[in-house]
Amino acid sequence: MNDRQERIRNILVPVISVILGFALGAVLMLIFGFNPVTGYQAMFNSAFQSKMSIGEILVGAGPLIFTALGFSVANSAGFFNVGLSGQALCGWVASIWVALSMPDTSKAIVLPLAIIAGALAGALAAAIPGVLRAFFGTSEVIVTIMMNYVILYVANHIVNNVMNPDIISNKGVTKIIGANGSLRAQWLTNIFGGSRVNTGFILALVFLVLVWFLMKRTTLGFEIRSVGLNPFASEYAGMSSKRTIVISMVISGTLAGLGGVVQGLGTFMNYFVQGSSISIGFDGMAVSLLGNGSSIGILLSALLFSVLKLGGQGMQFAGVPSELANSVIPIIIFFVAIKYIVQVGLARVSGGKKEEAVVKEILNEDETAKEHENKEGGEL
Repeated sequence: MNDRQERIRNILVPVISVILGFALGAVLMLIFGFNPVTGYQAMFNSAFQSKMSIGEILVGAGPLIFTALGFSVANSAGFFNVGLSGQALCGWVASIWVALSMPDTSKAIVLPLAIIAGALAGALAAAIPGVLRAFFGTSEVIVTIMMNYVILYVANHIVNNVMNPDIISNKGVTKIIGANGSLRAQWLTNIFGGSRVNTGFILALVFLVLVWFLMKRTTLGFEIRSVGLNPFASEYAGMSSKRTIVISMVISGTLAGLGGVVQGLGTFMNYFVQGSSISIGFDGMAVSLLGNGSSIGILLSALLFSVLKLGGQGMQFAGVPSELANSVIPIIIFFVAIKYIVQVGLARVSGGKKEEAVVKEILNEDETAKEHENKEGGEL
């Protein structure tokens, strides 16, 4: 199997996963007595009915791009950062706090400071599990899951008991930030018919390019990918696995924090007490997996998820319950998760038994390498 065939197969796997997701979603609608054609028609009509709805698609995609990039960087280093929700929440709270604390200062000062504060807050939240993983061999999955809860309750405590009462509107809700701290731009609002679209989406596009350049064209990116593939060989080649682990988690947290910044300064323009972990973290993981960690894939996946979430609300007007509409996303991720079956099926269709055997052998080798790495992970 040559490189060209492998690239084509890597593209086809998420595409087929999306198609199968929609197909199985349609089957579920039929089982429960709903018309899938009418349901999907309502979904896409709702998502693309006006300039405003298209703007809202971009609003939803911006934070997802950041959290997906954060997950992609950590995943390239061989780690599963499940703490994206908490790291994004840190960015949201920090950016709003800074913006509201300087109501009379110039936008040229407030907005950069608020963005930097949010990014640093996310980086700090990710550095903790990174250090624990690198120097003590703890599981980053367990630590980041637990930190999501810690950050959630600390953030709610900060809003309720720590922030200056002058920036609080009601119990657990801050005031709306001023124009000097907002990511919204009037020209974008005018283009998209009064939607909440903001420069956060443009910032996300910039970071898609920056992260691609970092991972593909820099020494640090090469080290991150090398440690992810084989930390022991990387150590033998003179790379510091511990340093690379911490740096990759910090970068991941910085990107997730920026996702929270866009959520705060662009989408809602304030902060309010959260009852559970914010969804952009877990959705960002799904976006990254569907996009195979690539910049183009993440962009397209983020737009797709935003369409599904926005259009899912429109399906209710066709009589389809929101629960069935929302089931399409997890079904798509299910097929991405079992890409082994999809890849083997593609090999069987395109190349016969010989190519199918080659694909199975490659996938088995990858799984064996991952198992070995996980067993020895505590000794890094």
